[in-house]
Amino acid sequence: MSREGSDRRIRRPRAGVWPAAIACAALVLAGTVHPLGAVLGTALSADALRRYAQFFTSATDLTILRNTLVLGVLVGLCGTAIGFLFAFVQARLDVPGKRVLHLIALVPVVSPPFAVATAAVVLFGRNGLVTDRLLGIDYDIYGLDGLVFVQSLSLFPVAYLGLLGMLRAMDPSLEEAATTLGASRARVFRTVLLPLLAPGLAGPFLLLFVEAVADLANPLVVSDDYDVLASQAYRAVTGHYDMTSAAVYSVILLAPSIGVFAVQRYWLGRRTRTTVTGRPSGSVRLISGWGRWPVFALAVFIALIIVVLYGTVVTGGLTRLFGVDYTPTFAHLAEVLFGTGREAVLDTTLLAVLATPIAGFFGLLIAWVAVRRMPRLGGWLDLAGTLGVAVPGTVLGIGYLLAYHAPWYIGDAQVFPSLVGGGAVAGGAAIIVLAYVVRSVPAALRTGTAALSQLHPNLEEAAADLGSGPLRAFRTVTLPLVRPAMFTGLGYAFARCMTSVSTIVLLVTPGTEIITSRLLGAATNNRHGVALAYCTVLTCIVLAGFGVIRLLVGRDAVLHRVTGGRQERR
Repeated sequence: MSREGSDRRIRRPRAGVWPAAIACAALVLAGTVHPLGAVLGTALSADALRRYAQFFTSATDLTILRNTLVLGVLVGLCGTAIGFLFAFVQARLDVPGKRVLHLIALVPVVSPPFAVATAAVVLFGRNGLVTDRLLGIDYDIYGLDGLVFVQSLSLFPVAYLGLLGMLRAMDPSLEEAATTLGASRARVFRTVLLPLLAPGLAGPFLLLFVEAVADLANPLVVSDDYDVLASQAYRAVTGHYDMTSAAVYSVILLAPSIGVFAVQRYWLGRRTRTTVTGRPSGSVRLISGWGRWPVFALAVFIALIIVVLYGTVVTGGLTRLFGVDYTPTFAHLAEVLFGTGREAVLDTTLLAVLATPIAGFFGLLIAWVAVRRMPRLGGWLDLAGTLGVAVPGTVLGIGYLLAYHAPWYIGDAQVFPSLVGGGAVAGGAAIIVLAYVVRSVPAALRTGTAALSQLHPNLEEAAADLGSGPLRAFRTVTLPLVRPAMFTGLGYAFARCMTSVSTIVLLVTPGTEIITSRLLGAATNNRHGVALAYCTVLTCIVLAGFGVIRLLVGRDAVLHRVTGGRQERR
């Protein structure tokens, strides 16, 4: 039977598929669609319409909007440039120490967003070690320049990993042909490599733009008087409990985020430059001339800045007052691990451990429904599931406050309890787990979709011919084959759960402590030693989680791509 025929057969919905589709739909409705609907409902009320009029006629509010867009563009440009620099060094330069550079570039992935910002304040703040004590200059990190600096260094791994994959997958024959015709390396880079990578550069730029405008953690630490929409929405809730203004800020923040997300999907879906056509027809000739050294030196310089920042994170948590008193002390770590922070460490780890497998399972289940069984309905599920990362975390957190702050009643009977606030079920833990799951599902969804596209549908069709239902075939055939990809998504999901700030900080109740909420309080109250100790502990927990996931995958967990009658080891 042809592959097309198999695709048509297994994509016919059977009764056993509907429970999976309904469960996925319930998750995206409860976790994304309903909270967004609550935000939009509040943002379209009569009071909100008056607030829009005030916003678009207020010089202060328009300045905040401009600040947000300028920040997104600058971080998108700088972060993409840094990511491309590191990827180019890895894929095209003949230089030593590539493995070390790669590991340094991945450090921000496993650290909380406060880490770079807090370390930058300690080093370059008003009384910073570098600016004040070593150089004696009147400069501090607060404001637009500081925000661009810390966000670019925190977010550039997103661009780096994507561009590195593209550079390694490109067929080098075009570059070889241009070199053979006499073009210099600089001209090949300008006329061949950059045009071919243009769609790949646009994707990371758009992603970093969305991440920058949606970021709440860094603006709260280093923005000073450079206000942005995310921090204004947060202050409207926590400072005044003005949910109408918060909803208005959320919708205005949501517009560029969703718009850029839609442009990215359209752009990547319609790009026409094809450079991977089976096996590469040549081998990459690494640049070995003198011109490699300035590029390599720039990458090493940025890597050293990252090392210094994260070195400050570790040493700052182990000294009495970094920059003033370097007496070694475990007081900060003791407060985090055995004092007031102990409950936050335990609660956060427990909730992340609960949410991670749920996110991984539902991400893979949505991918299976979309790719294998119900492509039309699955396409909508895929879109709704991806909104968990496309929607700014602050907007989603405000949506949860509006949607789940009060119980639901039918007559006098309570049919659904409050999930947010002092009377929340399980002390608010349920809504935090839901938020973790929704924010982590997109990573598992993308890795699951990529893994399923490698598996020939004849495998599930054979199970169906032997009498297995769709869900049993999924459990016994599909899951074992995509296990490595699933655990890759789980690793990213666990890191995202542990380091989440913008959504979670609005949902914390007295009954549930979260590390990032504690970290925010320490950083904004200038308790930098405690904040850096929280960063260190949080990073260690994430790395330990990666180690556990690696042990669960095992050394012999190999994904196979089956095409026709031939099996290909990956």
